[in-house]
Amino acid sequence: MSIGIDQINFYVPKFYVDMAKLAEARQVDPNKFLIGIGQTEMAVSPMSQDIVSMGANAAQSIVTEDDKKQIGMVIVATESAIDSAKASAVQIHNLLGIQPFARCFEMKEACYAATPAIQMAKDYIAKRPDEKVLVIASDTARYGLNSGGEPTQGAGAVAMMVSQNPRILELNDDAVAYTEDVYDFWRPTGQPYPLVDGALSKDAYIRSFQESWSEYARRTNKQLDDFASLCFHVPFTKMGKKALDSILTDDINDETKERLTNGYDAATYYNRYVGNIYTGSLYLSLISLLETHENLSAGDSIGLFSYGSGSVGEFFSGQLVDGFKDVLDIEGHKALLNNRTEISVDDYEAFFKRFDNLEFDHDVELADEKNEIFYLESINDHIRQYNTLNQ
Repeated sequence: MSIGIDQINFYVPKFYVDMAKLAEARQVDPNKFLIGIGQTEMAVSPMSQDIVSMGANAAQSIVTEDDKKQIGMVIVATESAIDSAKASAVQIHNLLGIQPFARCFEMKEACYAATPAIQMAKDYIAKRPDEKVLVIASDTARYGLNSGGEPTQGAGAVAMMVSQNPRILELNDDAVAYTEDVYDFWRPTGQPYPLVDGALSKDAYIRSFQESWSEYARRTNKQLDDFASLCFHVPFTKMGKKALDSILTDDINDETKERLTNGYDAATYYNRYVGNIYTGSLYLSLISLLETHENLSAGDSIGLFSYGSGSVGEFFSGQLVDGFKDVLDIEGHKALLNNRTEISVDDYEAFFKRFDNLEFDHDVELADEKNEIFYLESINDHIRQYNTLNQ
């Protein structure tokens, strides 16, 4: 049975800050952000957009009325949980109007959780081929104003429909996971921002990739020549490139090096203008690859590396399906990114503080919103109330 990603979509808030202007405000050489970490713009999340509303916004355009009857499971992967008990999947299930007899839950392992969610969905569909699974990765990456991690922030969500006979990417049974207990990035309970050992995190990421790739190659007898392109978890665009370069050794032919390097550039184009969205970063990269790469064809093998600090990494692969381009919303995604509103550094800081303090300013944050979106309207007695705009 062929099982994989049948539909995929992303959502990002409509606000962003220019990284060169942020660098100047922080008295940093702009090239440290633009070239050093490879980021041009950073999505800024208003208080009216949290993991529930962003997740629902990412999913709403790919969930049809028939899908609502067929979805047997909704999984949300996040490390930005808004509740220590109730799963955001339950709230998204309600907003989307999915049939009531669906299993809904939330998964956590830093930025990695969407990948085991997809693997779980794949196993579920193998036993229930007439059903579908909605997997959502939704996060707001926040490190604090003037912090070392500030330029690697971002916000957004990716929604994926997993089913039999997928129209985009057929997943192979070849995943290899690598687990190592390391404190490179963590957020203790009650801590508003994560704690990060930047140098250790980069080393742990690259080691996790090298170990999982090496074991994958040993088990499957595959080489880099077998892949049209590779996608990586992208906390910032230079991170995955460092990992890729680490295996493009002298014994790899120049054609393969060029192909994979060009593929990496295509796969990180969207990420460059969004920033880090944690659990969704790998899958935003996949969308970017599929929509901006000019030379992909049905049957091409795509390798994917997922990483979550702490740490777990996984390398797996899939084959592109005939007609995959027809299922993608290329124009819609370009419009979503191109029609955002740039805000000043001062306004970005005001947004950031409102988010921390749970303070709403709908007159500012919902002004001139032209898309039909879900948004967080209020919080009363710790209960979050969501509404829809332009519907």
